[in-house]
Amino acid sequence: MAKITAMVLVGGRGTRLNEITKKTAKPAVSFGGKYRLIDFVLSNISNSDISSVGLVTQYEPHDLMKYIGRGSTWDLDVNDGGVSFLTPYTTSDGDVWQKGTANAIYQHYRFIEQQGSDLVLILSGDHVYKMDYNDIISSHLERNAEITVAAFETKSHPERFGIINVDDDCNIIDFEEKPAVPKSNYASMGVYVFNREVLKELLTNYDNNLDFGGDVIPLAIRLKKRIFAFGFKGYFRDVGTVSSLYEANMDLIDSPMLLKLHEYRKLPVYTKSSNLPPHHIVDKKSVANSLISDGCLVYGICEHSILSAGVYLKVDSEVYDSIIHENVIVGNNSILRNVIVIEGTIIPNNIELIFEEVTVIDIDFLRKFGDSYE
Repeated sequence: MAKITAMVLVGGRGTRLNEITKKTAKPAVSFGGKYRLIDFVLSNISNSDISSVGLVTQYEPHDLMKYIGRGSTWDLDVNDGGVSFLTPYTTSDGDVWQKGTANAIYQHYRFIEQQGSDLVLILSGDHVYKMDYNDIISSHLERNAEITVAAFETKSHPERFGIINVDDDCNIIDFEEKPAVPKSNYASMGVYVFNREVLKELLTNYDNNLDFGGDVIPLAIRLKKRIFAFGFKGYFRDVGTVSSLYEANMDLIDSPMLLKLHEYRKLPVYTKSSNLPPHHIVDKKSVANSLISDGCLVYGICEHSILSAGVYLKVDSEVYDSIIHENVIVGNNSILRNVIVIEGTIIPNNIELIFEEVTVIDIDFLRKFGDSYE
């Protein structure tokens, strides 16, 4: 079997998530009450028995680095490989900052060479899906491919993705990054398998190869590389916007069979557990169709919502259709609907935060109500 190094891109700012990523990298964002986005790709790597992992960081990496540590939660703390954090650095030519996804990998190509791998698996750290990477790797080897791109059929907003066109043998013949008028709904997942030397050629022999979707894959097609699409049939979400993050969280409540988190024997999703007591729902009638994490104390009403660890709903508080991050306190007689509340926020008593569209709530948002809510 070919030796594989996984390179995980975790350095993006996630600007479209607004306040949610103001102080943390997008892969460290809370998901489903219990998880963080990075849990999915690290669990997939672990479940695929890949032990050599480079995490390419840049924006606000500290929370993410503390959370991952040596990777023991995902069984990645091994002597021959393990998790390596690849951070920006300084050379004799000056500081090295990432200019795009491909440029980020190029800056750390020395790490790939040090691993001595035959194949490089390039992944994003902020997508929600469960996948055994051995399937795409086996397809890559069987086809004698030089590059393989995982793809899925998107049911909405194809203009947000790299759009792939293939022939009858799944050869990729055209690739457009986020086209205004997509030619199909067959979209890239941002999961790539490269032969190591082909990756090196594409990254080092051509100028301005900054992104995989916008530059490298179209270049590989022009150079007539053996590049194939691998069809993925499972649940996949790119949670790059507030609305898509909210919708993916709600999928866990409305359609739990899509992601199948309850199937923990096959492709389990691992996460770093906190040492908290069991959640306590004081009024048995107060919770319906919700996910309640450890350490929550619920005196109020919670319907069709997700409560992360350590959330406290005070007496007569009401939470509907919302996502509440860790250690949030919702005050007496307050009502929340259609919101995402950032970690550690204290919602005062007797306030109504009810919106038609999902709205992110943090301390800066609450300041508009007056000095008493500092």
